[in-house]
Formats: sequence, C-alpha cells, structure tokens
Amino acid sequence: MSDADPAAENAYVGWADRLAARLAAENASAAKDFGYANLAVRGRLLGDVVGPQLDAALEMRPDLVSIVGGGNDILRPKADLDRIADRLEEAVIRVRSTGADVLLATTADPGNAPVLKKVRPRTAIHTANVWAIAQRQGAHVLDIWSMRVLRDSRMWAADRLHLSTEGHIRVAAQAWWALGFREGQRDWTDPLPPAPPLSRRDSLQANAVWAKEYLAPWVQRRLQGRSSGDEVTPKRPTLGPI
Repeated sequence: MSDADPAAENAYVGWADRLAARLAAENASAAKDFGYANLAVRGRLLGDVVGPQLDAALEMRPDLVSIVGGGNDILRPKADLDRIADRLEEAVIRVRSTGADVLLATTADPGNAPVLKKVRPRTAIHTANVWAIAQRQGAHVLDIWSMRVLRDSRMWAADRLHLSTEGHIRVAAQAWWALGFREGQRDWTDPLPPAPPLSRRDSLQANAVWAKEYLAPWVQRRLQGRSSGDEVTPKRPTLGPI
C-alpha cells in the first residue's frame, strides 16, 4: 500500500518488489508459502491509501502490510499534519488488530533540493509522527529520512520525486534491515563513486529542463484538481507468488 508507484512506469523493479522477492526466498528456505500483492498507485493521497487500498489489503488476510502514505499530502501548502498522523495511526491500529505486522516508511529528507526544500519542515514533522506511531503501535519503520546516500541525485529518477533503480535497491535493503533481518552489512549506506562535476551552466540547464518537463505539469495538475495517479491501477492487485 502506498501513495507512489514503487516501480514508476514499470521501468524497473521497485523497492517493495525487491523486498518481497527477498521475503519469498526467506520463506521458501523454510518451506513456507508466500504471496505478495502491490496495491500502490502513484500520486494518491493518504485517504486512498488508508481507505480503499487498506480495505483491499485486509481482505487478503495478510501477515505483513506496508503502509507508505502522506508524502503527497504534505506537498500541499494547507496540509493538516496532525490529521494526516491521526489517519495513519488509525490505519496502523486497524491492521495490528488483525495480528498482522506493519511496516511504515518516513519520507526522504529533501535537504536543499530546489523547490522541495520548502516542504522540509513538514516532511520532518511527518517523519517524527511516523516514528511516534510506530513506537505506540509496535510497527516497523523504514527510515528513508536517515538515508544520507539518497542525497545523491543519481538515487532519483528524472522527476526528482521517485527513486531510480539504484535508489530502489538501497531502500529495499534498508527495509529488509528494518524488518529485523540484521545479518550482513548495511550496504545501503555505501556511497556511489564520485560523479563528474557539473558546471554551473549545465546545472542551471538541467534545472530548467526539470521545471519544464516535471514541475510545470505537476503544478498544472494541482490547479486542475487532478493527480498523476487518476488513471493508474495497482500493478499487483491480487495476492500471488513472486
């Protein structure tokens, strides 16, 4: 369950898919059955995540539910962070009451990223709320905020909102660790080799291209009350083997 497609445009395998593959292998080694569904739809608000998506997830009687929501909500200037936290906690309580485990996720730290740095205070509060909810309700936390390696622009797709292939690999590794599988190294923290330096001119040109191809359409959708996920359906709406 999520407000972002974990394999944006299906161009690569998302972190949730990678995590599921590792969990499937872990269960297979213990001769246990394993099924996986991915109900995430990019662009959706928390109401959809904790509403229809959660309803569908619980009908499958899961043992583990990942709830990744609120990130799109807090991009909106009038977002009510307390209400977002309350709704998220209500969803966690609902899942935990069935006996299932919950994996929550914080948002990434936007740092000084153009435009997104303006929402850093809200993302920090949301991250603190996620940790508080997890502590109260006994949930696991995928702490994306703490992943300094994600400050490398190569960890992000061209839209600067969704992860690149390498970013998904790192987040999946951290999620595995967050679920209690602590063997091996914390390889998601390893930095990439230094990138070739960008001139100021090239940097400004890259920002201009991003603003034209991604930021402007996003603003237009907001003004029109539309979302990039309006016509998108879940990639794995039913439980099945990997």
